[in-house]
Amino acid sequence: MCGRFTLRARPADLVEVFELLREPELTPRFNIAPTQPVAIVRQVDKHREISMVRWGLIPFWAEDPKVGYSTINARAETVAKKPTFRQSFAKRRCLIPADGFYEWQRMDGRKQPFFIHMKDDRPFAFAGLWDRWKRGDQAIESCSIIVSNANELVEPIHDRMPVILDQEDYARWLDPKNQDTAALQGLLRPYPAEGMTAFPISTLVNSPRNDQPECIERLSA
Repeated sequence: MCGRFTLRARPADLVEVFELLREPELTPRFNIAPTQPVAIVRQVDKHREISMVRWGLIPFWAEDPKVGYSTINARAETVAKKPTFRQSFAKRRCLIPADGFYEWQRMDGRKQPFFIHMKDDRPFAFAGLWDRWKRGDQAIESCSIIVSNANELVEPIHDRMPVILDQEDYARWLDPKNQDTAALQGLLRPYPAEGMTAFPISTLVNSPRNDQPECIERLSA
């Protein structure tokens, strides 16, 4: 699963990685949590734009927006068929910029948090879905992060991890005209472990109220 992540990258780096037209106005985040606003990248006509939406997908047909509390993640194995995500997978795919995420490992009756990111600490993209829910004057845009089996690095910590897309696949993923379900699902695989690193951190991250650089500090031996 993926229940917390970071986005600390410089706006200029996000422009380069995601081929944006302008630098986004984003504050560095060290502990992004479900139901909070998150940045997503969407294809609009022939360019990409970044928007802020709520984390926890609310399908357009839902009666109650509270369903978003249980849809922060979509399983790669069922995302193309599950009613909650099926139409978004077909027509409303997005990139969710990040530069690290957290998982918790069960150790001696407790949960030890780990910070996981690229060895070069560069920003990357989770495979995401978005939707727009509207009732009367109330409208909510929301998203979900797709998760897969863990790679060799993450597996000892947790059996699932967010899908991190290769940069060369961004265009295919974002293209709303791309309806090749089999090919799209082929992109939803664990990211190669050799490009990533993980280390234990303090339980400061356990509370979403703590959104500060200390969340990603390595525990001393």
